[in-house]
Parts: sequence; C-alpha cells; structure tokens
Amino acid sequence: MSDQAEVQKAIKEAMQTEKDAMDFYKYGAEKMTTDKARRAFEILAAEEKQHAHMFYNIYTGTDVPDFEAFMSAAPDTSSSWWKALQQADMDSFDERKAMELAIEQEEELEKALRAKAETIEDDAIKQVYLANARSTHHHFELCMEEYKALQGAS
Repeated sequence: MSDQAEVQKAIKEAMQTEKDAMDFYKYGAEKMTTDKARRAFEILAAEEKQHAHMFYNIYTGTDVPDFEAFMSAAPDTSSSWWKALQQADMDSFDERKAMELAIEQEEELEKALRAKAETIEDDAIKQVYLANARSTHHHFELCMEEYKALQGAS
C-alpha cells in the first residue's frame, strides 16, 4: 500500500474503528451491574479513545479538524461493534454477553490491524498499527480474564 491517499484512508478508517470500540465499551459500561465489570469497560473505552488519538496524530486529512468533536459524535450504527450490540438480546444483555461480544470484536480487530500493518510501507505508520494491535491483544486478554472470572462466579 504505497499510495499516500490509500494510507490516509486506512488511517481514518482505523480511527473510526477505535471510536466504534470506544462507543461499544461506553454503552457496555452503562449496562454492567457489577462495579468490576463496569470499571473494566470504562478503562477499555478510555484506552480505545487513546488508540483513536494515535491514529489522529498521523492522519493528514483535513476532514477531521477536531479530535474531541469526532470522538463525541453519535455512534456509527453501521459498525461491526454496534451491530454486535444490536444483534444481542438486550433483555439478556449482561456482563457475560458483553464480554463475549468484546472478546469476538477485539480478536477480529487485532487481526485486521496486523493485516493492515503488513500492507503499509511507511515504518512509522506501520508501527502505529502494530502498537494498536498489541494493545488490542491486551484488551482481548483482559476480557478473557474477566469472562473467566464471571464463569467462576456462577
């Protein structure tokens, strides 16, 4: 992926994906009934915002002039993160279901970030993708730990 316009498009898409993840975790935090699960989702939402900011810092487009305004916009209801919430049975949406969705989404996001990094020639940009992939893997592991703890609590 050597075309600069394609790279910048990919960066903007990655920034949007991180915002989608943040929106998912913010919504999930509101639905959690235990303080531990709520806090985990709040932490994950904050980290997703940091990930988006990393992409914002390397984005050279002019159509996202204000990061905070971008991040506070309404959720993208067509995103895979939001669709996962829409497809969930909200009557039975609890910590376990939220963690299952988070695990699936984090796993897919890590794969996508690593795959995209492989196509980028600019090493600085590639490193942003890889750093986010590593952090996303950490999120996956955190969600797995919380999910296992919830399983043990039954």
